Amino acid sequence: MKQIVLFLFFSISLYSQKYTEEFVSSKLGQSREITIGLPNSYEKNPTKKYPILVLLDSDYLFDPFYGALSYGEYWEDLPETIIIGINQNKNKERIDDCTYNEDTNLPSGKGASFFEFLGGELLPYIEKKYRVAPFRIIAGHDTTAGYLNFFLYKDYSIFNAYISLSPELVPGMDTQIPERFAGLKQPLFYYQSTGDGDLKDVLESVNKLDTNIKTAANPKINYRYDAFKGASHYSTVLYSIPNALYHIFDCYKPISMTEFTEKISVLQTGQVKYLTDRYDVIEKTLRFKVQIRVSDFKAIEAAILKNKSYQELDKLADIAKKNYPKSMLADYELGLMYEKTGDLKRAAKAYQKAYQFDEIGDLSKDMMIEKSDEMQSLIPKKK
Repeated sequence: MKQIVLFLFFSISLYSQKYTEEFVSSKLGQSREITIGLPNSYEKNPTKKYPILVLLDSDYLFDPFYGALSYGEYWEDLPETIIIGINQNKNKERIDDCTYNEDTNLPSGKGASFFEFLGGELLPYIEKKYRVAPFRIIAGHDTTAGYLNFFLYKDYSIFNAYISLSPELVPGMDTQIPERFAGLKQPLFYYQSTGDGDLKDVLESVNKLDTNIKTAANPKINYRYDAFKGASHYSTVLYSIPNALYHIFDCYKPISMTEFTEKISVLQTGQVKYLTDRYDVIEKTLRFKVQIRVSDFKAIEAAILKNKSYQELDKLADIAKKNYPKSMLADYELGLMYEKTGDLKRAAKAYQKAYQFDEIGDLSKDMMIEKSDEMQSLIPKKK
C-alpha cells in the first residue's frame, strides 16, 4: 500500500504543471521558495524551448500571470511560457530584497545579494534544468517593480522584457533609465502602468519617467505606458497583465481578419513570402522558433485563391511539408494547385496521396477521397 501511495505521489508530481521547491542560495545564505509553472506541452514536446517569465512578488502575482498566459496560449495569441516565481512573503522579505544605498541609489546589503541571486544563481539553475529559449521577461509590483530596473544599469541587460506595475522608483531612476535606453544597442521591451487612483509619489515619478523615455526615442526600445482610469495601486495589476503580455508578444499572434483584409488579400502575388517573412520576424524578435499555424496556412491559401495566383500554392506546399511532414496539408495544397490550373489527373493523384497522411485542421481523409473522386469524374472520357 505504501508503495502505491508513493507511486501515485511521484506520478502526480512528475506531471504536475505547477509546483514549488526550495532553492538553497549561497548568495542569500538561505533557502527561498520558488514556484515553477510549466506549459501543458512541456512533457509532450521534448525538443521545444520556451521563453521564461521571472516573477517577483510571486505569492500574489503568480496566479494572475499564470491564468492570463494559459488563456492566451489556448487561443494561440501568446506563446507557452515557463513561469519562475520568487515568493517574498508579501512584506518582510520583499523589502529586504529591494534594499538600496540612499547615497548611491544602488542595491546594497540584502538588496545586492538578491540581485546576484537572481542573475548569478537562479537563472543559470533554471536554464540548466529546463528547456528555455533565450528570451527572458521579469515582472514586479510597486517596490519590486522599481527594483527590477537595476538590471537595466548593466551594460547588457540579461532580460529582454520588463513589466513594471505601479513601480515605486528608486530616486534618480526617472533620469537614469532613459539615459540607459538612449545608448542601448540591444532590442528591449519595456512596459509600465499606473492607475489614476495610484499612490501620489508613484504617479509623479512614473509620469516623469514616461516623459524622459519618450525623449530618449531609441527605436530599439519597444515601450508602452498605460495609465488606467478608475484603477487603484492594487487593481492596476489586473488591468495591466494582459496588456503587458500582448505588448511583448504582439508579433506572435496569428493572422487576424484585419491583417488579412488590409495586408494579405490585397497582394497580387508573394503571399507565401509574406507568411515566411512574418514568422522570421517572430523568431528574430522573440528569439525562439515558432511552427507556422494551420490557421495561417489557410489564410494565405484563401488570399492565393482570391487573387488567382495559383502557382503560389506550390510554394505553400513546400512550407507545409517542412512544418507538418506527417500531415496531408502539403499534398492537399498541391492538389488544389493542379485543380485550379486544370490539371485534373495530377490533382486526383495529389488528393489520393494526401489520403495516406494524417488529418490536420479541417482536412480529413473523407474530404481527400471526395476531392479525388470529383477530379476523376471531371476528366474527359476517351471515346
